[in-house]
Formats: sequence, C-alpha cells, structure tokens
Amino acid sequence: MKELFFIIFGYLFGSIPFGYVLCKIFTKKDIRNYGSGNIGATNVYRVAGGFVAIGVLILDILKGFLPVFIAKTFYDFSPLWLLAIGIAPVLGHNFSLFMKGKGGKGVSTSFGVIIGLFPKAALFSFVIWALLIIITHYVSVGALTASLSLPFFIYLFHKDVSYVSAGILLFILIWFSHKGNIKRILKGKENRIRLPWEKK
Repeated sequence: MKELFFIIFGYLFGSIPFGYVLCKIFTKKDIRNYGSGNIGATNVYRVAGGFVAIGVLILDILKGFLPVFIAKTFYDFSPLWLLAIGIAPVLGHNFSLFMKGKGGKGVSTSFGVIIGLFPKAALFSFVIWALLIIITHYVSVGALTASLSLPFFIYLFHKDVSYVSAGILLFILIWFSHKGNIKRILKGKENRIRLPWEKK
C-alpha cells in the first residue's frame, strides 16, 4: 500500500503545472498561448524571463526528486518499486491531471528522478545537456542527447538491468514528447535560445 501511495502522490505532484501557475502569478499570461505553448522552463524563459523560468525549473526538478528521495531514504522499497515511483511524476508532468491530459516534456522532472536515484549519472548527463545547449543553442538537442546517454551512464555506475531499464524508459518518454522538436530539427526550423550572458 505504501508503494501505491507514493506512485499516486508522485503522479499528482508531477501533474502540478508550475510553468502555467507561475506565469499566471507573475505575468498574468497563459503560457500555453505564447511561444511554443509549452509549460516548461524553456518556454517560460522566452515569455516571462529568467527569474520565473528558474523557479519553474527548480519546482519541476523537485517533482521528480522528492518522491524518489523520500521513498529511497525512509523506506525499504525494491528497485522496481523505486523505478515505478520515479516514472509516476514524469507521467504526471507530461500528462497532467490538471491540464486535461496535456503537459510539458518531462526533461526537468526526469532529471529530478535521476538525481534522486542515480546522482552520478545525473551529473554526467547534465554536463552533456549544458555543453550541447551552449554549443548549439538548441535546448531540445541538449535534452535529446542527454537522455540518450542516460542509460549508458546508469549502466556504467550501477550495472543493474532494472536500473538501466528505467533510463531507457525515461529516454523513450523524453524523445516521444520531443517528436515535434525532432521534426523541426530535421527541417532546420527548430527555435534557438539566447543564453543569459548574450546580448540582445
């Protein structure tokens, strides 16, 4: 029963659309009507600026981190249950109960899960994500490549098939949610992002 509670809690917590909520509070705008229409930190950055985007980023990461961290630290759950608890907030973020089944792309929330379960793999994936964004100015390229590398880093540090399967599942979810971005990348129409230190 405890395991099911954490899964339900993870999904509901993941469903909270922090990008939508913070944009409404600070800008009175419905983020879904601006930019790419996505509720994630990247679109919030374009529409509402860095301060709001950082808040969204942190809260979206916590969606994934807190359920697995609490479950891993205070309960003796099996690896498979921990993985199920980790996937729940990502599904909540991508298919939010409060947004009629719609949501974000799950990158930040997935990163929170990885920090909670596999901190070393999270660090290396983050470095790849950050470097590719700096080099290409495409957030989607960073996210897609980092998620692709994730199963390899998990295997490198843990060598556990069940854990690697979690990395593969998160990779599939992220690539599925980025299918529109992938099409735009192939057509050369993907939006670049201006980095904070670059002049307008």
